[in-house]
Amino acid sequence: MSIEAKLEELGITLPEAAAPVASYQPLVVSGGTAYVSGQLPFVDGNLVTGKLGQEVTLERGQEAARACGLMILAQLKAAGLLDRVEKIVKLGGFVSSVPNFTDQPKVVNGCSDLMAEVFGEAGRHARSAVGVPVLPLDAAVEVDAIVALRPA
Repeated sequence: MSIEAKLEELGITLPEAAAPVASYQPLVVSGGTAYVSGQLPFVDGNLVTGKLGQEVTLERGQEAARACGLMILAQLKAAGLLDRVEKIVKLGGFVSSVPNFTDQPKVVNGCSDLMAEVFGEAGRHARSAVGVPVLPLDAAVEVDAIVALRPA
């Protein structure tokens, strides 16, 4: 089953791939690996902003991380690579949070769970989940990805 068909079966509609907000490429392929730049969380067309442990709840943070994952998939689709995904190798999760917030891993699970839902075992990956004081555009979460690709 194609990934597009799997997304349809799961009732998932991908957003339009976001354009970069600075001087970088949203996705670069080197050898058989795709490197997806950090993606921000857009839910219903609006950027999820704020800090976890302050104005953003854990549940909203998880929703934001899932939205980052949807944007990672959208970038892969825009590059024509969605059905070439062999393995989600690693996710890097950054969570804008107050100093005493320690549930960054639970927040980034929103993205990790999406990858497992879409790709099954191939979606299980290595990961980091780091708390940071601020992210671009005051985003609550940002996630980047390293993806192994099947040959064209």
